[in-house]
Amino acid sequence: MQLDLNLLAALDALLEEGSVAGAADRLHVTAPAMSRSLGRIRRTTGDQILVRTGRTMTPTPYAIAVREQVHDLLQQVRGVLAPSRELDLATLERTFTLRWHDALVALGGPALLAAVREQAPGVRLRFIAESSIDTPELRRGEVDLAANADSPTAPEIHADRVAESEQVVVVRRGHPLTRVKTVTAARYAAAEHISVSRRGRLGNILDDALARLDLTRRVVVTAPVLTRHRSRPETAS
Repeated sequence: MQLDLNLLAALDALLEEGSVAGAADRLHVTAPAMSRSLGRIRRTTGDQILVRTGRTMTPTPYAIAVREQVHDLLQQVRGVLAPSRELDLATLERTFTLRWHDALVALGGPALLAAVREQAPGVRLRFIAESSIDTPELRRGEVDLAANADSPTAPEIHADRVAESEQVVVVRRGHPLTRVKTVTAARYAAAEHISVSRRGRLGNILDDALARLDLTRRVVVTAPVLTRHRSRPETAS
């Protein structure tokens, strides 16, 4: 049986987008052409791949099971077929998209821009804001570099630790914790907490550390940033 590698790219797009129209836009083909590709994939695999549920399409259990494998195979094919040549920064013309937190852009952006202008004047940098949810843009290649505190969930994403920041606890003036000689883990956990999380998460690595001590804390609210205001939180971490 002859296999069409174009079907692998179509299948990857269909599984990522979850719709014929979205996959067509991603691969720059018409919706009817993508619909025909889906039909060929169904005949080849003997599986429906995507089934309509109301106004949306849902991947079948088989499609979910092979999603990662399909993406990995497509990346391997692209790696084999991509030409190998030495990179010349001085003549490189490209726009790189970086998903960085705004504080990191303010801290490291100027130095990065200066280095790029000196070594690769044809390169442009496009900084975009972090998303409040996990997004697949990095995996798809739509984002070239992401910088955050979260470990990647996709096995094909390479990550390096480049810096560390300290955890800071802030309390209002006159808070009971300010009247004790030592803020123990138990006293810390017993307070009500505001957690600073750009993604609105109620737990973080502090909760993992407390759990190892058989302690839990109560986070009453999360906020993307903590700003100074007359009404201060009980405890923020």
